[in-house]
Amino acid sequence: MSLLHKQALKQRVGGLPPMPPPGVGGAKKMPGLGRQRDYTPVYWDKYFEHMHDVKVGENIFRVYECGTEGPVLLFLHGGGFSALSWAALSSAVSHLVKCRCAAIDLRGHGDSVSTDETNLSAEVMSSDVGGVVRELFGEEPPPIVLVGHSMGGAIAVHTAVGGMIPSLAGLIVIDVVEGTALEALTSMQSFLRGRPKVFKSMEHAIEWCVRSGQVRNLDSAKVSMVGQMKRVDTNETASSELDHQHHADPNEAPATHTPSVPETLHKTTHVDAIMEEEEPEEEEEENEIQSSKPAYHDVLDGHAAVHHSPSANQTVAEGQRSQQSDNKNKGHSAAEFKVPEPQPHQYTWRIDLSQTEPFWRGWFEGLSSKFLSCEVPKMLLLAGVDRLDKDLTIGQMQGKFQMQVLPKSGHAVHEDVPEQVAEALATFLTRYKMAQATANFEPMFPGC
Repeated sequence: MSLLHKQALKQRVGGLPPMPPPGVGGAKKMPGLGRQRDYTPVYWDKYFEHMHDVKVGENIFRVYECGTEGPVLLFLHGGGFSALSWAALSSAVSHLVKCRCAAIDLRGHGDSVSTDETNLSAEVMSSDVGGVVRELFGEEPPPIVLVGHSMGGAIAVHTAVGGMIPSLAGLIVIDVVEGTALEALTSMQSFLRGRPKVFKSMEHAIEWCVRSGQVRNLDSAKVSMVGQMKRVDTNETASSELDHQHHADPNEAPATHTPSVPETLHKTTHVDAIMEEEEPEEEEEENEIQSSKPAYHDVLDGHAAVHHSPSANQTVAEGQRSQQSDNKNKGHSAAEFKVPEPQPHQYTWRIDLSQTEPFWRGWFEGLSSKFLSCEVPKMLLLAGVDRLDKDLTIGQMQGKFQMQVLPKSGHAVHEDVPEQVAEALATFLTRYKMAQATANFEPMFPGC
């Protein structure tokens, strides 16, 4: 067909429809062409400078620190999380202002060990915090700003009201409000039952953490999820396991075993790097809008309800056993049998949050009035304004505390957007002349 004939035909049919702009409509992407995401766990020393254990009576609390001068930001994590939840934020804020950051594994969490892991009452946990401060800083502690997330925010308020820290200079609570928290308690158990009980590797636990929306920032999830898990077979925490591997060979990528356990001396070199397809922008925006709505099960730990089918490794193992049985019945020689590959170690949650239900109301009842009664400078960081209850709304209008909303984050605000939270904390510290800004930060003072 000649070029003249083609042009005439094109004019006759009215022309072809215009091509859609890049990223809009069009054919679906070919499978396997997405980006590669690495879910390998990250060791704590990428963000913190020191890690040590603090003995308070017969109890031992794991503490991570960074920074050398200025006021102390004492971080208290949410239920089910650990001190590693503060890793990314601690590193970010210590670069903006001159401060020291200290994050504690609370009782029953992370690598802390106590004589009674089941007593998580507000009175006991706030007393623990006061004891750690005395052991760390003696009778004359430096100015301390308490920063708590979710359950840790409630414990921070109880600690402040109870006068556990004589040098308390400020109080910052992240995404916990009395009214919303108490509403959520009725459905909390069903949400906890819905999350996975076991993960076949730490990589899969981190992948679930990000895909479920518990933490939206992959970099933060890779360091913080380690503090939430333990080995099923040995009960060793994943953070302790990673610590052993790191000291054995700091340059070696983390494997899924503990060299110190005799029955697991085999070497595992496989690291899960999962290929996933890039999603259209419209779908990402829709997911972002949906995930910004308040999730009432966020009060304790932000875990989403996800149901998992039996793992592929279990299916393969069952298939191998069935094949071996068939071969034996057919009279095949033992030389034809395949030796099954060793199964990867499985991980489960460090703490069973469902067993902490007797203490839930004690954490949150009266929280708003207690928060408002604290006479030190205060700030409330929220993922959405609809989480504010009546008492806090009135208090905020009266200027009793500073409030900042970060709507593009989930319940784990400090993990999802650590840079933005670091700026909010740095602004708070410089506004009240508690800390000096570094060359990396230009203070800005919001109106609320």
